[in-house]
Amino acid sequence: MNIRSIAVILAISSLPVRAEEGGSGHYLPGSIASFIDGTPPATAFVARLNAIYYDGSFGSNPAPIAGVTAVNLSAESYAIGLTLLWRPPIEIAPKLSYAMSTTIPYVSLEVSGTVTAGPGTGRRSDSVDGLGDIVIMPIMLSYELSKDLHADFRVGIYAPTGSYEVGRLANTGKNFWTVEPTFGLLYFGQKNGIEASGFVGVDFNTENDDTNYKSGIQAHFDGTLAQHFPLAGGFAGVGVSGFWYEQVTGDSGSGATFGDFKARTVGVGPVLSYTKKLGDIDLIAELKWLHEFETRNRLEGDYVWLKVVFKF
Repeated sequence: MNIRSIAVILAISSLPVRAEEGGSGHYLPGSIASFIDGTPPATAFVARLNAIYYDGSFGSNPAPIAGVTAVNLSAESYAIGLTLLWRPPIEIAPKLSYAMSTTIPYVSLEVSGTVTAGPGTGRRSDSVDGLGDIVIMPIMLSYELSKDLHADFRVGIYAPTGSYEVGRLANTGKNFWTVEPTFGLLYFGQKNGIEASGFVGVDFNTENDDTNYKSGIQAHFDGTLAQHFPLAGGFAGVGVSGFWYEQVTGDSGSGATFGDFKARTVGVGPVLSYTKKLGDIDLIAELKWLHEFETRNRLEGDYVWLKVVFKF
């Protein structure tokens, strides 16, 4: 199987694992970071399962969350998302591919903390299960710069479809919209098996009308370096993945009582992948762990990702 043919991609969801006022938004580290996350170069229908586990804590500093103030926040989340992507038989221009996708997430979340201001003052633990914020990517473009190098551009729209209540520490939705343009470069050597992928994105958020809190603009970078090689009739990959996230403008609105409350975090960890042809279907799987550090105004913890792709 040709290396290029297995580099099937799709957009993925951002599955909520924390409150927006705590310093993070719809961006989810590791969601768009490697060859498995690009735009298919040829006509295809893709179904993808995204399973995510996150465990993190905020520390003793106070944080605004869902209209209240809390300290010693901790969160544990299990989430699963189904992404459906279609690359139609449309040729916009030579070497240019177009696709579209949507992701439907289901989230199980538990958040604990000591509420110091707002309803229910004292130590609390809230849990919730349900639909998260659906992600629509109406524009996904890929341009072939060479046989081994592709440029990728897409626009993600995060809709506030998840459950949200003011004063509840755990919410499956953010209660605001986000538009996220992302640009990527993906190198995948067909002869040497080397992968070097990088994606840069920017998040523009609307205001949470229930708390009058608007998160500032957020910039982020995700990348992967890996070596791929033949194994058991398919191709295996071993490498490292990492991300950088920085809030570049401050929070605003009457609910932003902590001022700018700019957030940042960095993470890195190992990544494994495997691709194999099953009849007329391409199977691609990726497993990775990302450990956060150098974190400010945001939960800090660990992500475990499993992505399984079926390309028809």
